[in-house]
Amino acid sequence: MSGAIVMNPAPTTHPALLAWVAEMQALCRPERVVWCDGSEAENEALLRQAVAQGDLEPLDPQRWPGCYSARSAENDVARTENLTYICTRLRRDAGPLNNWMDPAEAYRKLGGWLDGAMRGRTMYVVPFVMGIPGSAFAKVGVQLTDSLYVVLNMRIMTRMGSVALRELGGSGSFTRGVHARADLSLERRAICHFPEDNTIWSVGSNYGGNVLLGKKCLALRIASWLGRHEGWMAEHMLIMGVEDPRGQVSYLAAAFPSQCGKTNLAMLVPPPALSGYKVWTVGDDIAWLRPGPDGRLYALNPEAGIFGVAPGTSHLTNPNAMAAVRRNTIFTNVLRTDDGGVWWEGMGTPPPLAGTDWRGRRWTPGSGVKGAHPNSRFTAPARQCPSISPEWEDPAGVPLSAIVFGGRRARLEPLVYQARDWRHGVYVGATMASETTAAATGQVGVVRRDPMAMLPFCGYDMGDYLRHWLDMGGRLSRPPAIFHVNWFRQDAQGRYLWPGYGDNLRVLNWILARAEGRVAGRQTPVGTVPETGELDLEGTSIDQRTLRSGLLDIDPDEWRAELDDQAAWLERIGPTLPPELRQEHRAAVERFGRRD
Repeated sequence: MSGAIVMNPAPTTHPALLAWVAEMQALCRPERVVWCDGSEAENEALLRQAVAQGDLEPLDPQRWPGCYSARSAENDVARTENLTYICTRLRRDAGPLNNWMDPAEAYRKLGGWLDGAMRGRTMYVVPFVMGIPGSAFAKVGVQLTDSLYVVLNMRIMTRMGSVALRELGGSGSFTRGVHARADLSLERRAICHFPEDNTIWSVGSNYGGNVLLGKKCLALRIASWLGRHEGWMAEHMLIMGVEDPRGQVSYLAAAFPSQCGKTNLAMLVPPPALSGYKVWTVGDDIAWLRPGPDGRLYALNPEAGIFGVAPGTSHLTNPNAMAAVRRNTIFTNVLRTDDGGVWWEGMGTPPPLAGTDWRGRRWTPGSGVKGAHPNSRFTAPARQCPSISPEWEDPAGVPLSAIVFGGRRARLEPLVYQARDWRHGVYVGATMASETTAAATGQVGVVRRDPMAMLPFCGYDMGDYLRHWLDMGGRLSRPPAIFHVNWFRQDAQGRYLWPGYGDNLRVLNWILARAEGRVAGRQTPVGTVPETGELDLEGTSIDQRTLRSGLLDIDPDEWRAELDDQAAWLERIGPTLPPELRQEHRAAVERFGRRD
């Protein structure tokens, strides 16, 4: 290799961008630098190159046109939350629930790992837009990476290439992202966010959640910091529209911790009894929320693609996702079948007779190991989803009638209830939780709290984050109503009481009817639940008695214990917890009264 860097002409005159790229070149010392334009011709050329160097394997072009499979290292198959840091000058700004590293230390440590990390490799310059170009929601990022896998996935997940440079112009601000695979060692792996510098450095991984820097890193951790300072919010939420038989569409956003069916809900297919309804997918994972001139809260999906978990996705659980991934999709860590297809556990089809598993080993149904990794993924263009909303790229976003929080609770939480007001709704979101399953942790029923499903993704102190939520409500003259749902309530024998999947639309219809003042509901100590006859059960095996006594009942003793646990959780958030939320906790305790 010669000492000179081979570089295609930079398609920009932006002085800060050019200076930063030059600085990172000098540090990482790549053999070549390639500026990506996002064109179809470039994509085809990079796909051929990725196949030639073994990063991707093409699938059968007749059955899976434009689809490829990839594998990551066995030690690099998920987000490494323990190695993910918020690097603020003051530790207090990151808060007690985030991993913190001093920025000077982070730059020194990761800078040492980056020194020469791209020697003999190509540095790709990937400009991208999160949000809709030209929108008030739009944010430009530029990621430097030595991974073709990252480039090709970023092209699916973002508006990438020349469109981003046009949005940036000659002097606009942008998020600086640097990613290097390095040696994929756990000892030299970290994902560091510098919100005060609008910068992200990721070293030692090639797994999507750690290295597609437009996704969790920018669209949530950095964007949540920016949103707090600029008067908007970045949330870990789906966005969906429900169209009733009259053609009226109402929108809601929903936040759920992992294993609670968020993507399935975003792409819901109505059951036969509700065939007059239509569900529109605006986004399945991230929502940027901004007050509108009419006093309502507007939501926009900043992503262009779907980065979904493959295992458990089937024509039963999510037929729209299955249709979306049939073309132009990159599968990661799934089983590759010998006939050029892919398979994963829970796909709803019989396992193949043989294939190559996610580790690259020969596999048969008798191998005794899973063919696909439990966190195997698909990356597909959102526009391919059959339920994609006609409004999903509206630069103004869509107006929200409701915000929904949810979790997996076997007994405690009723099927659905409405918070009393915005402040109480923030409390509900701040204390939301799920119970773990044996398959996940080896222990059943361990309660894990995850405020607004943002615990791993908030780019600053959680108490300040909750204060921002409260303040945002004060800026809205027509705020969305806030609800909580629990699809996972069980009877004494451990059987699920609610059918779930498409039937969840019945609950969403009640939520929207309640938000729009069309039903009265019934007051309980936790909030408003459906009154008898308000929830449409036609076509199900559930009667109104089961609904009221099994799915909507409130056990005071269980809730008193829950409130004790919530109090301990609020203490963990620390001294920045807004006093209004302590008041909400005291009010909840008073509504249930003392134990006998």
